[in-house]
Amino acid sequence: MAKTILIVDDSSSLRITLAIALKGAGYEVVEACDGKDALTKLDGRKYNLIVSDVNMPNMDGLTFVKAAKQLPAYKFTPIIMLTTESDPAKMADGKAAGVRAWVVKPFQPPALLDAVSKLIAP
Repeated sequence: MAKTILIVDDSSSLRITLAIALKGAGYEVVEACDGKDALTKLDGRKYNLIVSDVNMPNMDGLTFVKAAKQLPAYKFTPIIMLTTESDPAKMADGKAAGVRAWVVKPFQPPALLDAVSKLIAP
């Protein structure tokens, strides 16, 4: 059974690029356009990983991560932040909120897939 990854980003072109890379590597993908939309997708479905942007309208990525980690079913779901943010203070906030990896845009799909494979057990 394929592992499922939730992509959270307000850029539709980035979601498409990510989905193509992840589907090509054999993952199933669910997309959300911001943190608020992503929370509606956390409805009991099993996600093996979440990839989220930081800067989004309605609900930013760090607020989303904190909210997701409050939900018992997603408390231990690994999260990768994929963002233009490289500020050490933001990265520290992310780590404190439960983010497992931080990938800075622009990214190379092989590097992201490498991070994904390290966080999702086969």
